[in-house]
Parts: sequence; structure tokens; C-alpha cells
Amino acid sequence: MDYSIRTIRAEEWEKTREIRLAALQDPVAHLAFLDTYETASERPDAFWKERAEGASETGDGNVRQLVAEGADGSWAGTITLLVERPSDEVRFGEAAKVDQTHIVGVYVRPEARGTGVIDALFRAGVEWSWTLPDPVVARVRLYVHEENARAAAFYRRFGFAATGDKVAVPGADGAMELEYELTRPASV
Repeated sequence: MDYSIRTIRAEEWEKTREIRLAALQDPVAHLAFLDTYETASERPDAFWKERAEGASETGDGNVRQLVAEGADGSWAGTITLLVERPSDEVRFGEAAKVDQTHIVGVYVRPEARGTGVIDALFRAGVEWSWTLPDPVVARVRLYVHEENARAAAFYRRFGFAATGDKVAVPGADGAMELEYELTRPASV
């Protein structure tokens, strides 16, 4: 199946909730997300509506959620990008030292894995990052759990490099999240 990559719409909050809950039921969700299915499934509709609005094109521009949509309207995968500026409050990890975006919420449904969906989502997310207005984004970063080898291998294949920075996983004794970055090419 072919997929188109696009930004979610505010009114798609139910689909946004559904794909998030599916992601949180994935066998590696405990390594990939700082949330649980149990907690997320109890959140009220108002939470999901606000989340979708904020990540849509009509939001404030500080968050963008992209989806891979099939011809039948189904969503095969998603990523979310957070715009981070050095003056911003820290959401996770270290404070931004430069203007950057931060990829979170990466998920591709099992039946769409290996089809190029993740590559297309990342290409679109990185391209969106490079189009942000002044001050321009200097890098795209993400964190990956030290035990999530499959995700780390994809990030390296895509061009991300480990920075050497790491942060403790909240609530997990001794577990670490490793920071990866993709720096802005000179040609952009």
C-alpha cells in the first residue's frame, strides 16, 4: 500500500488517540515511550483534543505530528516533533543549546514495518525542521533507550549520530536514554 505523509488535523483527535494507544501496546513500548497504555487510556477526551490541536497545522507551531496515511484513510505510523529553543522550558533531556527540533512518539504499526514508512516520516519531519523560520533550526535530536537496538540502528542508518550525552529514564533505576542528532546541512 502507498502512504502519504501529512500533518494531523485538529479534528482527528480520536485517530491521534488510537494510534498512541496502539503504540503503547507495542512489545517494546516500555523502551520507546515515557508513558503507559494504562495511564494514556484513562485520559479524558479533552486531553486528546488539546494534543491534536497543538500538533496540527492550526496549532502554535511548537509541535508537529506527522502521520503516514493509507489510501483507505488508515494511519500506518507517526512521529511528533517538538520545537526547542535555548530559552524554552526543558520537556525532556538536556536544555537546548541551539534552536532545534526534538523527535518523539515514533511508531509504525507492525504490518507497515519494512515498507519505508519510517523513512518517509523521518524525511518529512527533518524537512519540516529545516523550513522553520528565524532563528533557523541547527539540528534535529532524539533520545533512544540504551536497550532499544532496533531503533538506534534505524537512527544511525538515517544519518543521526550519537552525541555522547545521556539522561536517566524517569522512574527506571539506572536505565539511560542516549541522545542522537542530525545537524543542519550547509546546503539547506
